[in-house]
Amino acid sequence: MVAWTAQDIPDQTGRTFVVTGANSGLGAETTRALAAAGARVVLACRDVEKGEKVAGELGDRVQVRRLDLADLGSVRGFVDALVESHEVIDVLINNAGVMAVPLRRTANGFEMQIGTNHLGHFALTALLLGRVTDRVVTVSSAMHRIGRIDLDDLNWERKRYDRWLAYGQSKLANLLFAYELQRRLTDRESPVRSLVVHPGYSSTNLQFRSETLHGKLMELATPLIGQSPAMGALPSLYAATVPDVEPGGFYGPGSFFEMRGYPKRVQSSARSKDESVASRLWSLSEELCEVELLSD
Repeated sequence: MVAWTAQDIPDQTGRTFVVTGANSGLGAETTRALAAAGARVVLACRDVEKGEKVAGELGDRVQVRRLDLADLGSVRGFVDALVESHEVIDVLINNAGVMAVPLRRTANGFEMQIGTNHLGHFALTALLLGRVTDRVVTVSSAMHRIGRIDLDDLNWERKRYDRWLAYGQSKLANLLFAYELQRRLTDRESPVRSLVVHPGYSSTNLQFRSETLHGKLMELATPLIGQSPAMGALPSLYAATVPDVEPGGFYGPGSFFEMRGYPKRVQSSARSKDESVASRLWSLSEELCEVELLSD
């Protein structure tokens, strides 16, 4: 795979994408590239005003709908609105996320990072999957390698909170979810594919929200060593649009320890491939979100 860019995206005319967190950063770049390739894009944004600014650049093929992944009521309302408008979705891109924030809780009492990055997207996928015709792309991170899934205290209610380990757990959960989703789709002989990606080290505002000295240092360093959001979005675009992409694949930047470069197939940690943990996390996620997703 040599230097695949947004110019290599096949014509997407007639296809509809839902991109979460599309109002800034990687989501906005993903949306711009898809719209330029002819796609219709639903920008699923917590900040509708920012989403409208992105949409205003792109014409009538894009629309903005409110989605707050930290509130399962908002997730249900978003899906209900799509159902009422008879939307059929070709590709769902689970892109939105928060990173290394102080201990906070979602509207449903979940720790903010696992609640937004994993549980919110799990619920969204569960409620929307019946309308997805092609694939689900989930955005993880190279930081999944520091993650461990604590099924007995997923929401950091008993142990001392560590914002980076919480982030790593949420990004590991993204991989476990994406791989398990593909296994279950395969078992049902579904044509829908599950892919997972990571953007490398990209210069977005995600790094600037940890409210720590480390966050301030990242704010200074990121513009110097991070690749552009347009480059960081390439793994998502590749996984979302290349016709013969392999189901269950993991894609990220191909250079400098996967921190930057053009997209290629990459490897994830051994913990991300633990099928027992994936199955138990799946069941716990169903319970916490009060949804069922491809369960027997």
